[in-house]
Amino acid sequence: MARKNHRFAEKIKLLSCPLKQFMMSYISVLTLSFLSLIFALDSFGQEAKTVFIDARELTLVGKVRHKGPFYHRLDTVATPNLPKAVKALATHSAGLAITFETTSSKIAAKWCTDSRVPTDNMTGLAVEGMDLYIKRNDRWQYAGVARPKSHECNEVEIVANMAAGNKTCLLFLPTYDETISLQIGVDSGATISPAGNPFKKNIVIYGSSIVQGASASRPGLSYPARLSRETGLNFINLGFSGSAKMEIDVANLISDLSMDALILDCVPNPSPEEVLTRTADFVTTIRKKHPKIPIIAIQSIAREKGNFDTEVATKVLLKNNYFEAEIKKLQKHDPNLYLIYAEGLLGGDQEGTTDGIHPNDLGFDRMLQKIRPMILKILQPYGI
Repeated sequence: MARKNHRFAEKIKLLSCPLKQFMMSYISVLTLSFLSLIFALDSFGQEAKTVFIDARELTLVGKVRHKGPFYHRLDTVATPNLPKAVKALATHSAGLAITFETTSSKIAAKWCTDSRVPTDNMTGLAVEGMDLYIKRNDRWQYAGVARPKSHECNEVEIVANMAAGNKTCLLFLPTYDETISLQIGVDSGATISPAGNPFKKNIVIYGSSIVQGASASRPGLSYPARLSRETGLNFINLGFSGSAKMEIDVANLISDLSMDALILDCVPNPSPEEVLTRTADFVTTIRKKHPKIPIIAIQSIAREKGNFDTEVATKVLLKNNYFEAEIKKLQKHDPNLYLIYAEGLLGGDQEGTTDGIHPNDLGFDRMLQKIRPMILKILQPYGI
């Protein structure tokens, strides 16, 4: 009987070992799950702690004269004689950017724009959104977008889960809308401070919707913005969609700006007759106050609508011919005036526009490949 009890006890002992291991494993799993839940809740709490700072406390770049409303390109109150359309377009924040340094692992934004609705040839992101670049190995690298969810006020996380360390950031503002307010969000406890202006000199670009940024897919892909990032020079975006017609009041405004060079990319908007009658007056008005700065004139891109529409093709050709003739007349007495021809600006395969008029990202890239080396070659003897 004692032997049977001993054998029974041995069997119970053998059975209890797997049961004990199972119970210990089960308790360990429960413990780990509980701890994971605690850590997850703690991490969630940390992620929720985003602090926002008014972007006006940081550094605004892309603006020549820091007067008037902070996010307007020009102080339109101080220039009452501007054409009505130009005054309205000057409120758009095209080419403006906020630069700052932060140790945050994420960057968010709260911003409000006018209730403008994007047009059919532009993305909502370009019209009323923003895109962020962060400097890495001395190069501005794309980091994320602030995608608008409404036509007025939005709050989004632009980038998250970044490695530790200080980052120098550049946030391009909406291209075709008025920025009313902007706040930058970072981790609670992270540092955020104004960065120095990363771009030197002031090269003003006066022109049409193409200069303003139509139809780049996002603000930082407009060609003035790309020129700034890729050259380190401060290209000022004075693109006025449909309204860059070389009016004398606009010439007076530009002549009052502090600039080291001027680019005229304004042939697409005026009529052929306006190009013929206004080009000389426009240039000479600016020359009175800026006698020696380089002025670079660019012919109009070939409108791809003119591939089959002969009237469009004839009109663009006539404007370019008039512009060339007027610039060449001025060059006889102006050694600091230069002309870039339109040939090849968009390539030769007719794939460079969104709507037959405005460059897409491919078109802007092709345009840059041609004009960037030419612009830099012209500017170099001037110490720019």
